[in-house]
Amino acid sequence: MTTAPVMHPRAPRPEPVIELRAAAFGYGEHAVVEDVDLTVHSGEIVAVLGPNGAGKSTLMKGILGLNEHVGGTVHLFGEPADQLRDRARLGYVPQRHTLSSSVRATAEEIVATGRLPRLGWFGRLKATDRQVVARSLELVGLADRAATEVSTLSGGQQRRVLIARALAGQAEVLVMDEPTAGVDVASQHVLADVLARLVAQGVTMVIVTHDLGALQRLLTRIVVVDGGRLVFDGTPQRYAAQLAPVPHERDSRHHHHDGKPAGPARPHALTRDPVDPSGDDHG
Repeated sequence: MTTAPVMHPRAPRPEPVIELRAAAFGYGEHAVVEDVDLTVHSGEIVAVLGPNGAGKSTLMKGILGLNEHVGGTVHLFGEPADQLRDRARLGYVPQRHTLSSSVRATAEEIVATGRLPRLGWFGRLKATDRQVVARSLELVGLADRAATEVSTLSGGQQRRVLIARALAGQAEVLVMDEPTAGVDVASQHVLADVLARLVAQGVTMVIVTHDLGALQRLLTRIVVVDGGRLVFDGTPQRYAAQLAPVPHERDSRHHHHDGKPAGPARPHALTRDPVDPSGDDHG
């Protein structure tokens, strides 16, 4: 008698939420990233790594519709991206610098702006909207800071406000840009705990980052962008294995111990360290 396979509780559901086929994105008619094949399924937590200027932010902004789609196909939630009406299903969490010291608003007021796509003709928050805002703040651990001005919050707390804003729009997928940049290690772990709670709620995440750090324990996949192309797509374990030191691999004229020239590079071998500590991606 055969037994049914045991399913991992975090196994992603089969439906894709993001599908790119030979996709290219850029500015005007100039492609910065091109020939990208990428599928993200519901429930996945995918990190996007790459050197500064490699094109990782251009790729993510292309998925979000914030720059030009110049080639290939893009499907979101099973629909062509340009036909997707409910854009709030795809939530964007920008870097903290969008909440500068000049912003005079409370955490609750910032999060409430995430409800705008869901409001009716009069654009006024109803009781149900306020409940969603309160729940979003609770999910990110900031219920007690609802009335606090965001300019007085720490960097990590401001990141969580921006996550709550996307959740208030009932986003099913969060696209996050450098959520841990400029945040101390303790706050990174708090943020990772918040994201873990969202994972348990079934939220899918695509995280552009230069530092895996505290987020590494959450990831199901890592993709690497270099030179405007996707050069790696695999599990965190496979990524770590490919970055493992190889004897003499820094020597361009290295040989094996038997004196023969070294063989071809490993599949998907990275030409340079894909994690660039210098900061934001400008391409």
